[in-house]
Amino acid sequence: MISRQRLQQAAEQGLIPEHAIDPLYRFLQQPETLPDGKACSTEPEPQGEEPLRFIRSFGDVFITVGIVLLNLGIGMMNLKGTEHLIAAGGFLLMAEWLVRVRRLALPGIALLLSILALIAQSFEAFDLTHAEQAGLIAAASALFYARYRMPFSLLPLAASLLTAGFLLADIPWLELPRWFGLAGLMVFAVALWLDSRDPQRCSYLSDSAFWLHLLAAPLMVHGAMIHLLLNSDAEWVQAIGREPLMILFFTLFFLLALLLDRRAMLISTELYVIYAITRLIDGQWNAPQNLVMYIMLALGLFVIFFGAYWYGARRLAWGWLEGTALARYLPPFERQNGATGQPR
Repeated sequence: MISRQRLQQAAEQGLIPEHAIDPLYRFLQQPETLPDGKACSTEPEPQGEEPLRFIRSFGDVFITVGIVLLNLGIGMMNLKGTEHLIAAGGFLLMAEWLVRVRRLALPGIALLLSILALIAQSFEAFDLTHAEQAGLIAAASALFYARYRMPFSLLPLAASLLTAGFLLADIPWLELPRWFGLAGLMVFAVALWLDSRDPQRCSYLSDSAFWLHLLAAPLMVHGAMIHLLLNSDAEWVQAIGREPLMILFFTLFFLLALLLDRRAMLISTELYVIYAITRLIDGQWNAPQNLVMYIMLALGLFVIFFGAYWYGARRLAWGWLEGTALARYLPPFERQNGATGQPR
């Protein structure tokens, strides 16, 4: 933020007129607004960094450790049934202070998880189906989000709703991977919608989208890998080969993460690289057909490199979209990693 003294110096050097100091200073004090008129956060973000506001200081970690210790103490009290709801109410009072007043994100995450865990433990006092239990967890998460606007709340909300839906639909076990993929696409669509409303990544909408991307990515990857590639007997899969299809899938997923500027999506991808390799090689490390293993190891190094030079890769792959209609809904392509090129 530019100070009034700095503007005064600019006026003394003839860069701006004297009468413009006060109105210009008032203008700079106002938060930047999004295209829909909503204000962006005025907190500065590191240059070239995807803003994640989990932790503001070590004090957040300190408070979170205290919440964990409280949970351990409550667990030793051998509470029964609805007694867990009393403890949940105590954590909710803490949320009024730590989340609503002080806006602490990491302690808020710990408080929400504590409340949801205590609510789940209270279910032993009620005759509820698993679907009803998942629905109640979703309702508690939704109320927490409505009250505190804490982005993380959307992750347990979406996960609980999907769980309740799977249970109510009574989907056969072998069909679950396909439905996981479809569920992931639905969550991904909601995350994209939130991202499109905040392409500058400066409000809680973007943070909310982050948590949904973190949920959607493993669901989509699991559905594609298990249903389409690893367990599929389709003729086209056999004709092309599982190994080339797996490499193509991971490459396209990587490009999608670059386009959306969401490295969180690649967490599930890297985990599934390990899983898929173990499924494909089946312990035969020296077989010639296991060339894909060495390709994936090289891909791992490739991902590490691009983690350090993410925005350069993003501009190289998708910079041609700048100035197009689609670019209006995407994060800027001109972010820099900083003068030293350090990884974020």
